[in-house]
Amino acid sequence: MKTLSIASAGHPLKILCLGAHADDIEIGAGGTILGLIAAGVKLDVYWCVLSATPERALETRRSAAAFLEGAAAAVVEVCGFEDSYFPSQSREIKQFLLALRARVEPEVIFTHSRFDAHQDHQELNRLTTNVFRDHLVLEYEVPKWDGDFTERNTYVPLLPGMIERKIDLLMEHFATQRSKDWFHEDVFRGVARMRGMECRSPSLFAEAFTVRKLALV
Repeated sequence: MKTLSIASAGHPLKILCLGAHADDIEIGAGGTILGLIAAGVKLDVYWCVLSATPERALETRRSAAAFLEGAAAAVVEVCGFEDSYFPSQSREIKQFLLALRARVEPEVIFTHSRFDAHQDHQELNRLTTNVFRDHLVLEYEVPKWDGDFTERNTYVPLLPGMIERKIDLLMEHFATQRSKDWFHEDVFRGVARMRGMECRSPSLFAEAFTVRKLALV
């Protein structure tokens, strides 16, 4: 398997993290972000969650602060779009993303997968890839009862200890979700172990993404 590096220790990297709901970014790309910071990449992060109640917004900000500890720069934004109704708010969300594009210039974007069964996740993916057409977009996965897991083409092997750190932070900061059967340590560890097996990660764990377009020069 060919490996490519998006950044190395001491080098800057600007990323945009988009999540429909609190905890989405952490579940889908939290280990990757923790690993980049731990590896010494000078990470400049714009972290944006589009829907959250006041309680969930507080969880978002506390969790983002923990995941982004050690980043070179970080901005966290929590929006007020209505949970579960993103398709009916498509125009407003697109206008928001267009305004975001005018003030943020990321090198890498993390967003939801096109094949995610949740309507909010699907809509955010559709609008992200429509608005940010000239960017490297990594589509992450969020496990849920819908059974929408699919084949991925891009992997980030996690550094030793990162899966446990990711799980610890998820369980610490998202008390509102701990009663849900899918929000479980074994689920997060199991997904990462399976993806780690697929890419033969030295640590045994990995996060997986879909990349639609990539230019090699």
